[in-house]
This record gives sequence, C-alpha cells and structure tokens, in this order.
Amino acid sequence: MSSTEIRALSRKTGAPVNAELDQYKHLFVSNQGGKYKEAALAGRLFSVANQAAVAVTAAMATTWTGLGIANPAGSGKNLVIHEFGWTSDVVNPAEGAVGLMTSTDSGFVAALAARSAFYGTGSSVAYCDDGATIATPVLERVYGSTMEGAISTQVQLGPAVVPIDGSIILAPGRSVMTYHSIGGTASLIFHFMWEEIDV
Repeated sequence: MSSTEIRALSRKTGAPVNAELDQYKHLFVSNQGGKYKEAALAGRLFSVANQAAVAVTAAMATTWTGLGIANPAGSGKNLVIHEFGWTSDVVNPAEGAVGLMTSTDSGFVAALAARSAFYGTGSSVAYCDDGATIATPVLERVYGSTMEGAISTQVQLGPAVVPIDGSIILAPGRSVMTYHSIGGTASLIFHFMWEEIDV
C-alpha cells in the first residue's frame, strides 16, 4: 500500500473501500444527503414548532410564554440545539428584539409534541412548552427584531432561521426559550431543531 493510498470501511457493508484525496492530498469527504442526515436516520434529530401564533412575554419574565424546550433531569441525554427560527403570523403589537434565554427545567411540561426528523419513528426526551412559570432565566443570544405593524407593510428585521449548529447544548435539567424584549399578543410562530445524544 502506497503512502497516498488510504483505506476506509463502508458504513453500509463493512467492506474496505478506497478513500479519495483532493489536489492538496487532503482527505476528500462528501456529506451526501445533508449535514443532519445521519442524525435523522439514527433517530437523534427532533423539532418542534408553535402550531399557531403565540403571545410573548416581555424580557425575562418568569411567567413566560413563547416556545421552549427543556431537557428533564435524569433524561440521560444532552440536547444539542442546531436551529432556531421565527416568523410573524399577524400584525405585530410591538417592535422588539428576538433571542434565546436559558433556565432550568422547572415548570416545563410536554404541552407540544416533539417530532422526529425521521418521520414516524422515535420519541424525544424533551419537554416542549409554549408557556410556563419558570425559574429566573438568563438572556444568552439576540438574533434580530420584529417591527410594529401589519406584516404586509412592515419589514421584519433579522434572520427568520438561525443556524445554532450545536453552539447551545442543554444538559439534563436545563432549558432554552424564546425571548422578546417588549412582549405582545399572539403574533409570532417559533421553531427549534435539536439532536439528542447520550450523556
């Protein structure tokens, strides 16, 4: 075997296969099917979304509403957050910043069902909720803003989909929730996507 010949194993058959190098003699890797495919096929990838526009509480109120996921104590899993998003569904009652805050799992129940990305398979350990009396939260990230007024006339500032890409991880007993600096009546719909891996 030459110094540039690399052998690898097929994940499907276990048989040896040739690996390829690029023009700089770096290993060429193709992520066929997208970066979340393996997690989805393995039953580790989940998502949740509000099923209708939801009211949002102002800032870091402990009588919170919006969308959140909690990793219950004793779950045996870490929740790796990959994506967060939001959109306006009706007239926004107030302008304000949109972001994410974290807390404990206190007050969370499974009010909304998490969905496996491999539809029809698997179940999540997460509690998904759109309102709870929570422990004092901490603002972690601010991603954009909403503008007051009709969605037909007001531009909604900030990205609608935010790639978290694993930069927020919930250990058992922790939660992540939506944040809005001003709050308002039901006008926003949120979503999260995450992966569950053994502790």
